Amino acid sequence: MGLNRQMVCLGIDLGGTKIEIVALDESGGERARLRVATPQGDYEGTLAAIAELVRKVEAKMGPTSFPVGIGTPGALSCATGTLKNSNSVCLIDKPLLADL
Repeated sequence: MGLNRQMVCLGIDLGGTKIEIVALDESGGERARLRVATPQGDYEGTLAAIAELVRKVEAKMGPTSFPVGIGTPGALSCATGTLKNSNSVCLIDKPLLADL
C-alpha cells in the first residue's frame, strides 16, 4: 500500500530586507515557516540563502519534491529571463530562476 501524503507547496517571499519561506498543505494549513535577512547587495549570497531555506524545509518535511512559487521585487523579462526594475539592485539583469 502506498503512503497517503498530502501535497505540499512552498512559497518564497524574496524582499529587500528579508527572505521568507512557507510550506502549505492542500488545505492551506501552514506546515513550516522560516525567515532570514536578505544578504544586502549580494546576489550569490541571496541564492545561497534561498537554497538553505528550501533545504531546511525539506529536512523538516521529509524527502520529496515540492512545487515552489517565488515572489520578487521587480518583473521577469520574458525576452531575457532576467529581472528588471527591482528595488533590490543586485537582482537586476540576473537570471534568478535559472540560477536557482
